[in-house]
Amino acid sequence: MRVTGPEDFQAQFQVSAETLERLVVYEGLLRRWQKKINLVAPSTLDDIWHRHFADSAQLFRLAPDGARQWVDLGSGAGFPGMVLAILRADRNCLESDNPHVLIESDSRKAAFLGEISRKTSVPVDIADMRIELSSTQGRYTSVDVLTARALAPLDRLIGLTVPFFGPGTVALFLKGQDVQQEIETASRRWRFRYELADSLTEQQSRIVVVTGPEAKSEGI
Repeated sequence: MRVTGPEDFQAQFQVSAETLERLVVYEGLLRRWQKKINLVAPSTLDDIWHRHFADSAQLFRLAPDGARQWVDLGSGAGFPGMVLAILRADRNCLESDNPHVLIESDSRKAAFLGEISRKTSVPVDIADMRIELSSTQGRYTSVDVLTARALAPLDRLIGLTVPFFGPGTVALFLKGQDVQQEIETASRRWRFRYELADSLTEQQSRIVVVTGPEAKSEGI
């Protein structure tokens, strides 16, 4: 799949004209704010629709049906969390009383996410908090879907996210070509079930679908 602009994105993900306009607004704000703060790698600015929008949107197909509480970790410029919130609004499965959660401790990036939410009228809960703090972990428990991109190696990601897991929680982590090595490293400390899904945007990348993580006992 190659997404070079709005028309390609609409064809690939079958979104409404309203949703496409929200993403166009998002693109414009990203370019404007990028001049002041580093939101994405400058080399990716001319490939926003593929490298950021499509890369994020592909996670939607892997989420369980009926998932209500979504939490995105280390949201940064909103990839994948804000894009997924926009897609959920498109599918009428985003509730104003249960908004998509974006956890981002950088106050400047959190402000950017707030601007996207306001300009697109997509409700999100922006938590300007550190992921590893007990106050953050206690606020969001037994969520339905966890997402993260370029946040940390899988071993550390599992450590950060274990407190958010409940019996039905599914984590969707975008990973690069070293994913198998990351899985092997994580398996030394954690028991977890996982599946690997092909990335639709990068041939060498994978999406790790993680469920049921728990720490191994010492000595195992």
